Parts: sequence; C-alpha cells; structure tokens
Amino acid sequence: MTTSSSTVPGKRFGTELAGTGALLRLALRRDRMMIPVWAIALGGLVASGASTLEKVYTTAAQRADAARSMSGNGSLRALYGPVFGDSPGALTAWRFGGFGCVLAAVMSLLIVVRHTRDEEETGRQELLSSAMVGRRASLTSALLAALIANTAVAAIITAGLGRSTGDTAGSAALGLTVGAIGMLFAALAAIMAQLTESARLAKGLTGAALGAAFLLRAAGDTATRDASSVLDHLTPLGWAENVRPYAGERWWLLPLIGAAALAQGAVAYVLAGRRDIGMSFVPPRPGPADGRITTAYGLAWRLQRGGVLGWALGFALAGLLFGRMADGTAALVGDNARTREIIQRMGGQSGLTDAFLATMVGMLGMLAALYATSSVLRLHGEETGGRAEPVLAASVGRVRWAAGHVVIAFGGAALIMAIGGLALAAGHGRDTGPLLGAALVQLPAIWTLSGLALLLFGALPRLAPGALGVVALCLALGWVGPALNLPTAVLDVSPFGHLPKLPGAGMTWTPVLVLTALAAALVGAGAGALRRRDVVG
Repeated sequence: MTTSSSTVPGKRFGTELAGTGALLRLALRRDRMMIPVWAIALGGLVASGASTLEKVYTTAAQRADAARSMSGNGSLRALYGPVFGDSPGALTAWRFGGFGCVLAAVMSLLIVVRHTRDEEETGRQELLSSAMVGRRASLTSALLAALIANTAVAAIITAGLGRSTGDTAGSAALGLTVGAIGMLFAALAAIMAQLTESARLAKGLTGAALGAAFLLRAAGDTATRDASSVLDHLTPLGWAENVRPYAGERWWLLPLIGAAALAQGAVAYVLAGRRDIGMSFVPPRPGPADGRITTAYGLAWRLQRGGVLGWALGFALAGLLFGRMADGTAALVGDNARTREIIQRMGGQSGLTDAFLATMVGMLGMLAALYATSSVLRLHGEETGGRAEPVLAASVGRVRWAAGHVVIAFGGAALIMAIGGLALAAGHGRDTGPLLGAALVQLPAIWTLSGLALLLFGALPRLAPGALGVVALCLALGWVGPALNLPTAVLDVSPFGHLPKLPGAGMTWTPVLVLTALAAALVGAGAGALRRRDVVG
C-alpha cells in the first residue's frame, strides 16, 4: 500500500513552507532601507558606547567611583540596571545594553508584524497565497528577516566593541544578548500576529509585553544591587542583564533565551496552521450600536483612545521615576566636568539638577513626538487598509476625516506631556508650575513633527511612514548627540534643539511661536494636499 505524499508529515510541512525563499527576498527588498538603518543605528549606538564613556571617565579611579555611585542609586538601577564592573566595556553594557535590547525588540516586532498580519490586513497575503506559497511561508520569511536584522546588529556590536575594548568575549556576549532578545520578541510578535485581528493590535500587545518586562526588571533591580531578585528571573530583560558581559560572562543564559524564542516560535507555527488567512483567534469586538458615533472626531477617539490612555500611564510612571532621580544627579556626577558638560548641553547651562530635569523633559517630549506622529499616521493605515473609503463614501469630507485624527494626535500629545510634567513634579517634590510649563513648552516641536507626517500623508502617501524615521533621528540627536559632542548646528536639525531649556533657563517665546506657526503651516499644507489627491484603494 502506498502512502499519499499529503499524509507524510515531513513532505506536508515542506509544502507549507513552499515559497519561503521568494517571500524572504521580497521582504528584504521592501525593508532594504529599514533594516540597514535600524542595524547601523542600533549597533553603532551600542558599539560607540565604550569610546564615549572613556572620554567621560578618563581614569580607572573615576570609573570605579562612578560604578559605586551608580550601583548605590536605586533609581538609576531601575532605569539602566545594575553595574557589574568598572571597565569601559562593563560600563557600556550597563549604560547601553538594556536600551539596546529594548530597541532590538521594537525593531523585531515591527519587522515580523509588517510581513505577517499587516500583509493579511491589506489583502496582499491573499494574492500571494493564490500562487505556490505554503501556509507557513509568510511567517517563516518574516522570522528569517528578523533573524538577519538581529544578526547584523549583533555583528556590529561585537566588532565595534571588540575593537574599542579589546575584550572579544565580553563584546560577543553583549552583541549576542541584544540579538537574542530581539529574536525572542520577534517570536512573541509572531504569536500576537496569529491571535489578533489587526497589525496595530499585534504591535500594541507585543509592545505592552515589552513594557511589562521592563517594569518587572526595573522593580527587581530596585530591590537588589546584583540582579538577583525573583522579579529579574521572571523577565527576559532580567536574563539579558544577568549574562554580565565584561564581568564574568554567564554564557549558559544565552541558550535559555534562545530556547524561549524557539518555544514561542513553535507556538506561532502551530497557530498559523490552524486559521484561515485574514482570520484571528481573538474575535474582533463588535462596533457600537447605530448612532453612537456620529462624527469623524468620535470615530477617531474610539480608534485611538487605547493608545492615548496607554501613553498617559507610561508618562506618569516615567515622570515619577525621573523626578526621583533628580536629587541624586549632583552626587552621581561629582566633580566629573565632562559628564556635567554633557548633561548641561542636553538640558541647558543652569544648575545641574535643573539641567537634569530639563533633559528628562526633553526626552519625554521626543517620546511624545513618537506618539503624536504614529497617531497622525493612523490615517495612512486606515486608508491602505480600505477602512477609509466607507467613511468617505458618506457625508464626511477628507479634511474633516483627517481632522479627527489630527485633533486626537495634537490634543493627546498635550495631555500626556501635562501628565508627564505633573508626575515629574510629584516625583521630585517641587512646585508643579515650572515643570508643567517645561513639559508644555515641548508641544510646538512635537506638533511640527506631527504636521510633517500629515504633509507627507497628504502629498506623498507612500513616503508617509518615513515621518517616524525623522522622529527617530531627532530622538537619536537628543539622546546621543551631546555625548558625542556633535556641533550645535547638527543638534539644531531637531526642532527640540531650538526650545528653551526649562526649568532653570529663561523663557524665550520666539522659537516657541515660530515652531507653532510652522506646525500650523504644515497641517494646512497637508490638508490641502489630501483634498486634491485620489484616495488609495
């Protein structure tokens, strides 16, 4: 008796992977800008950390003093993790390792969701599946694309730090840790892409899991100085810091992270084989009863209220944490003139505590720009997903439809910045007025970047997602630029570079008014361009 090839597990699984190579080439072609930019920026940021810190702490004694101060500051441990050594490599792993893992996770979830659930949501996957493409081919190609990106990040970190520190083992441990965490969250994003109905929800749930992992790690590191808390053992970010690059590497933790990633990938493969294209395991929520949403603004609020509330909670927690850290800044920096200069370049030339607070307010502003720009780009997702056409087919005009999302983006940015400023004041225990004002002063720069996103959506819709790249550039300039001693002209490329450094510095209204006018002009130009162009079907 012969056995049909369709009943042989190995052959059947091979059939379900048919077309993986072609889909991988397509994914890499579509991400030919995204993956290299992420890999070079992320890998280069971590790889340059050792040389940057060597300029800040020029002697072994300074590094030892800094390590002791950092290890004794619970708020700093919550933000960056514990310090396991005082070598340039160990300080680099402390300062950049945790955030490198978080950014690798964000990169990976974006890649995986883009080539799985987003393809299904836009209808492209159904067209591809009509050819010789297996059921699990798209998931496999997405995970392989994420693997290539994370491998590139790990290689850049290993090579860059190996050259600057001379410690190949520590450099490889840090690079592999960042790449492994990236793949773990890539596999988690693959699961969310099978469970949920939309790419936005898959990204949101994976991002929420990443945020929960960070909070668990922060709580555990606040309780102990050596990452030995039970909470650290419950989160992959705690596993990552316990690898301890440059401080007696614990190599056995890397297979643990890899095994967790493989287990999640196996779950994603099982789920992918048990659903139809476009379907999800979590059923979509029913819409509101007829008549409950009567305006474009009401629809925009319903679509975006979860994001607004999530960002508001995050800013409240971040403000409290940064406020608690402010009083220890002077003791942490001590007499190190280079560190003092970096903080003052980021936050102004006032007192060190005020400069630190101004730096934190600026960072909150740049993060709020990510929220506001993403909120404006919801228009792009609604249009490409085919959900805008039914709305526009009624009596709602294009400008009014877009205005609903723009109002939510601009108003939401004001709300979360106000919450961040109030939380910062509560954490620091000072009058709320100066810090609330400092937070609200960031709004013109946030609105300018959001207005640019609307202009790109209206005039060049295919390039609209690039607005997030502009925000990421501003974030990198604000975060790393002062430490790299970049010229003022380069830092001023970001609109945030023109704002007064509050609290502490004097208030100057000219840049605030100019940026507000620029934001209004960009919004007007974007609305006009949207009115004139065709709607993408």
